[in-house]
Amino acid sequence: MRSVYRAAAVSALVAAASLVIRADVTQPSQTAEIQLQLGDILFSEGKYLDSLDAYKNALKASASDAFRRPRIGVIASALRVAEFDLARDEAEKLFQADPTGPDAMSVYGDALWSMGLFQEAEIKYRDALAAAPDLARGHHGMAKALAARSHLDEAMNEAQAALRLSPRDMEIHHTVGSIYERLHKYEEAAGAYSNYVNLLPNKDHSEKADWSRAEIRFLRSFGQRVPFEAEPGSDDRLYTVDFRLVNDKVVVRAKVNDASAQDFVVDTGSENTVITRPTAQRLGITPVTYTLSAGVGRVGLRGLQLARIDSLELGSLKLHNVPALIKNPPLRDIPMKETEGLSPIALGYSMVIDYKTHKLTFGKHLPEEPRDFELPLRLHRLVTVRGTVDGKHQANFVVDTGGEVISISSATAISLNHVETGRRIALKVYGTSGWDPDAFLMPGVDLMFDTISYKNFPVVVLNLNAPSALLGFQLGGIVGHKFLSKYRVGIDLERSVLRLKNVS
Repeated sequence: MRSVYRAAAVSALVAAASLVIRADVTQPSQTAEIQLQLGDILFSEGKYLDSLDAYKNALKASASDAFRRPRIGVIASALRVAEFDLARDEAEKLFQADPTGPDAMSVYGDALWSMGLFQEAEIKYRDALAAAPDLARGHHGMAKALAARSHLDEAMNEAQAALRLSPRDMEIHHTVGSIYERLHKYEEAAGAYSNYVNLLPNKDHSEKADWSRAEIRFLRSFGQRVPFEAEPGSDDRLYTVDFRLVNDKVVVRAKVNDASAQDFVVDTGSENTVITRPTAQRLGITPVTYTLSAGVGRVGLRGLQLARIDSLELGSLKLHNVPALIKNPPLRDIPMKETEGLSPIALGYSMVIDYKTHKLTFGKHLPEEPRDFELPLRLHRLVTVRGTVDGKHQANFVVDTGGEVISISSATAISLNHVETGRRIALKVYGTSGWDPDAFLMPGVDLMFDTISYKNFPVVVLNLNAPSALLGFQLGGIVGHKFLSKYRVGIDLERSVLRLKNVS
């Protein structure tokens, strides 16, 4: 059956290609329609790079009053292959041509979201729904926006509304699954992800389907166990532990599976508790399946093992059934051993790091505190805040307590023409995916975070393309120890703000 399907697909492509070759004797409108149909076929088969080319050809051949369909195709395909700049450029043109059109507003919202401009995207989704209350993509966008502000119940209501309006939209099913997962409803999350897999093109053998099935297997491995289970009353308590600074990293002591306490790096740049292979073997932690991770380094996308920790103790908080990543296979040829890592954010808690007193405080509900600066934050797998590069480029920066410097992505540097015109000082940088051979130090960059200013500042430029593609939005950079260590840092998920109080 599969060979018949493939033969039919090839025949369709050959026929379409022969028509394209004769485009010089075909009316432009006919050429555009042929390319549109080809783009639709390729998109439905999950061949997004090819569909992007077809939609681009259709756009070039379209009359000035027929740009809408091919442009939407270009945007949709570009988003699937992480061509975020292209998606935004075309979405801006679509919006300029039809600024009050609900579809144009929601598509523009999707493109803004892909650039990490979450606040602006939310405004467009709201405007689209005000014009068309039954717009599925508008409700889907609002679901993502509300989830990023940790309003999970409201986000689920929006996602379910989108699903009722467009039950075969696989992205909506995936968003429903991600919200259920954050609500710790793993069986419901697995069901939503299963719907997503069933709607994927080429679902029998695509890598994306395999990765999604792995996530489903992991979620269902919990059975009747309650993820992140804590004793009654834990949600109303605050917890405080001491930490040490080791090589500009915040290090705490924690216990896994009732074993002796060991060091963990507090790493808000990771969305899971992380343990090394030797620790997993020593404590008898059995992997459930493999998953895909991405970080700084040559490896880019890295296969790791998903596992379940029976218990994790941090201070007086004890959690049961904690998801974890095992760093297996381990990295080779790096200057130091990989370490264990945890993040209160990944455990579902807001947190305060006081770099002066060396205290880490965390809880579901943080009290209001004095602050010198307050920045809006969003949690979409990782915590990010808005920054401005060279006075004009808006970008999202990961708040990474496991990082050491302030960096910008190579995509950000390219967009500002810094790669071509700026000085480059080669660096040896390694991250969670190994050495980054493309890393370099770039002096003379201006950065702003609210009113926090770094003038003529040297930044590390990192290749963040792989994590951006996996996250689904363009990372602008990372703020680590060099930025954070001047402050008492409050990451308040409930209020969606980053609070900074000078400690000097």
